[in-house]
Amino acid sequence: MGLLQIGAVLVSLAAVLAFFNYRVVGLPTTIGVMLLSLVVSAALVAADFFGVLDIREQAGAWWLAIDFNKTLMDGMLSFLLFAGALQVNLGDLWKHRFSIGVLASVGVVLSTAIIGGVTYVVAPFLGFELPLVFCLLFGALISPTDPIAVLALLKCAGVSSELETNITGESLFNDGVAVVVFLALLGLTRAGHVEGAGEIALLFVQEVAGGVLLGLALGALAFWMLRQMDDHQVEILVTLAVVLGGYQLAAALHASGPLAMVVAGLLVGNQGRMFAMSETTRAHLDIFWEIVDEILNTVLFVMIGLEMIQITLDGRYLLAGVLAIPLVLITRYGCVSAALQLVRPWHRLGDNASALLTWAGLRGGISVALALALPAGEARDTIVTITYCVVLFSIVGQGLTVGPVIRRLGRGD
Repeated sequence: MGLLQIGAVLVSLAAVLAFFNYRVVGLPTTIGVMLLSLVVSAALVAADFFGVLDIREQAGAWWLAIDFNKTLMDGMLSFLLFAGALQVNLGDLWKHRFSIGVLASVGVVLSTAIIGGVTYVVAPFLGFELPLVFCLLFGALISPTDPIAVLALLKCAGVSSELETNITGESLFNDGVAVVVFLALLGLTRAGHVEGAGEIALLFVQEVAGGVLLGLALGALAFWMLRQMDDHQVEILVTLAVVLGGYQLAAALHASGPLAMVVAGLLVGNQGRMFAMSETTRAHLDIFWEIVDEILNTVLFVMIGLEMIQITLDGRYLLAGVLAIPLVLITRYGCVSAALQLVRPWHRLGDNASALLTWAGLRGGISVALALALPAGEARDTIVTITYCVVLFSIVGQGLTVGPVIRRLGRGD
């Protein structure tokens, strides 16, 4: 099947599952369609197990042609991050810059080290071994909260505005830091030597600082163009060009495309909205990007559910995945608590902020995509299975219970 045919199957399946969820299941759309796609995957795996069909030769062949990592990281992610950033208030984000900055940087690095170290120590007791660098890679890919999953959740979570700003801001920026850490560690599996501090620092500056600067330039250019006209169709086209062209430019410049999209989206959604758009343009722009966001979110969560076809159902790996869930949550809580203590002189959140930030910090498609980017082999199969277990629990378990948790602990005021 070609790209167009695969896209048609995914969108059609997403529409059918979303309809069934709306009429029968009644869960939030993203969670509902993912669970239903898991049912589809389980049915295919069961049919394969009993010899009814060969999922790799028949039903699953088209799915195996999709590169999940490239589809998300090089395609859908740019649209989803830009759409999410459009709705974030830049003033609120700047007010909480210290807590967001520490959570998105120190928190990610510390979490990577703790999760990686514990995984390396525990793995032999579960019947398998993982090289230390792969354990650290797992720590890096599972540490950041997923902006896509988090933004979808916060639409109906009911947290306080301050806590929502911190959760949103951290999720938008911490993936950029995590990807830099992941790429630096990934280089060890290919080059066979430890990168020097200078090389890692250069990679960080090139990816993170380059992404931020490119986002500022794209946002400024879009702002200038939007001020020169009052035609909502052309103005929406300009924002599309920022996302499509800007993301490809970031890849060519070896800058962080996700960070560039976040910064550009913040500028267009704040300065552009206030000073360069008419009321009509604002209304059409919001509707357009909300529709794009909802459709891509639904398709993405269908893809996450269907990805179960490709995981290795080994009892040792599944047990490791189950044990990784409390490890990730406890580490997240500890790192969040430490980060909030560091910024306490400048800003204080509520008494239960650490618990709320922990439970609302979902893992999602980005973690799965990074796991699938690992070099082929047993270590990759192990990490993909463990990652999948954590992501499923995060989206379903945390996603469905975050409302009651917020009501029990308070909204974070």
